[in-house]
Amino acid sequence: MEKTTQPESVSSVLKVFSILQALGEQKEIGVSELSQRLMMSKATTYRFLQTMKTLGYITQEEEADKYSLTLKLFELGAKSLEYVDLITLADKEMRYISEQTNEALHLGALDENAIIYIHKIDSNYNLRMQSRIGRRNPLYSTAIGKVLLAQRENDFIHQILSDVKFIKHTDKTLENEEQLLAELTLVREQHFAEDNEEQEPGLRCIAAPIYDRFGCVIAGLSISFPTIRFDEKRMSYYVGLLHKAGKNISEQLGYNNYQLK
Repeated sequence: MEKTTQPESVSSVLKVFSILQALGEQKEIGVSELSQRLMMSKATTYRFLQTMKTLGYITQEEEADKYSLTLKLFELGAKSLEYVDLITLADKEMRYISEQTNEALHLGALDENAIIYIHKIDSNYNLRMQSRIGRRNPLYSTAIGKVLLAQRENDFIHQILSDVKFIKHTDKTLENEEQLLAELTLVREQHFAEDNEEQEPGLRCIAAPIYDRFGCVIAGLSISFPTIRFDEKRMSYYVGLLHKAGKNISEQLGYNNYQLK
């Protein structure tokens, strides 16, 4: 296996997954046996095992040359399945709102100190928001980011924003944590959040939370409008659509106390 024509980075990835697969097939295994099975040198095998141990994916028996998998891979898989279920449930609700408004819909989740879009439905208009699944945006300047933070304790918010620089994307972007915390108080009261040209000039977004069975906000669902198409008189209608969708999705995830405005 070490005599490969693959680039070194690709070869390393193949070795990592070969080790994981071998450990998955056998509860515990020693360095010598593993290196022989995978046709890698003992030194290389040991180096990979120690790195994977540091990252928390495998564990080593004290004072023994035996390694086994931890539950970290299971945790990653469980998160992936949760998002698959969430996306499937959200897609139906998002398509309904799309039919009613013809505007762009986004489903976003917390990813470290930012939001990440995990599903979207594009607007049917030529003039529309440009986005992609997997794109990250700041928490402080997006409607989804605000609903993801609103139910958190201030200590958590302070910690997650500790390395975040508040960049003025537009004249309306919040400038600091203090301003954000003040707005989050309003988000908690009204149970939805707004991005009023804070992330992009000419773009307005409204978002509502989605809860898991434990009552934790795990995602935000938003409608995005160019400001020239946004009708302030229909705000309650837009919020109602989002709340109904959020309630339906949350109930299917096991949460039955969704707050409607």
